[in-house]
Amino acid sequence: MIETIALDADDTLWHNEVHYSLSQDKFAALLAPYCAAKAVENKLYETEMRNLRLFGYGTKGFVLSMIETAIELSDGRIGGAEIRQIIDSGKAMLNADIQLLPHVQETLATLCASYKLMIITKGDLFDQESKIARSGLAHYFQHIEIVSDKSQPTYKNLLAKYGIKPQHFLMAGNSLKSDVLPVIAIGAKAAHVPYQITWAHETAPDLDPVKKEYYELEHLGQLPDLVKSL
Repeated sequence: MIETIALDADDTLWHNEVHYSLSQDKFAALLAPYCAAKAVENKLYETEMRNLRLFGYGTKGFVLSMIETAIELSDGRIGGAEIRQIIDSGKAMLNADIQLLPHVQETLATLCASYKLMIITKGDLFDQESKIARSGLAHYFQHIEIVSDKSQPTYKNLLAKYGIKPQHFLMAGNSLKSDVLPVIAIGAKAAHVPYQITWAHETAPDLDPVKKEYYELEHLGQLPDLVKSL
C-alpha cells in the first residue's frame, strides 16, 4: 500500500522547460551572426554537460553556460551588450510567473487528505525555494527536498531519512531518467507524467513496453486513481 507520494516540481507541477526553450531560441537568434542555430544548440548542450559538475542544475548555471558558449562560438567577438542580453534573459527566467500545469491543485488537494506528500526536485536551492514559495503549493507537502541530483543513492538516503519503506513509496515526475528509473531500481513505485518538452539530458533509452515496471499517465489528474488502485 502506498503511504508516501513524492512529486517532481519543474514540468510536473509547473512549467519550466518552456522558459529554457524560449531562452535558447533568443540565444540562437543573438548568435546568428556567428553560427547556425543548430550548431548553437549543440554547443550549448555540450557546454552545459561539461559544466554540470561545477554549476549543478538550474538557471544560474544555464546562464553561465550560455555566456561561455557565446564567447567560444564568436571567437571572443561577442560584445558587452550581447552578454547583458543573456544575463537579462536569465533574470527573466528567475522572475517568471509560476504557471501551474493542469490538474495540479485538485490532485494535490485530493492526495494530501490520505497520503503524506513530498516534493523531491533538483536544482539551485535559492531558485527552487523561490518557485515553491511563489507557487502557493507548499502547504500541501510535509517534506520538501531540493537535491543536487536524483540517483538511486539519493532516493535511498531520503527514504531512510524519513523512515519510508520502498514498497510504500511512489514517485511521480516527467523524467524517466530522474523520476522513474532510479526509483523502481530501489524497489519503489514510479509514475511517468510526460511533459511536452524534455531536456536531452533527461531522456532515457526506449524501454520494452511489455516489461515496463512503472506507470504511464497522460496527466497528473490521473494520479489519485492510480494510487487508489495500488
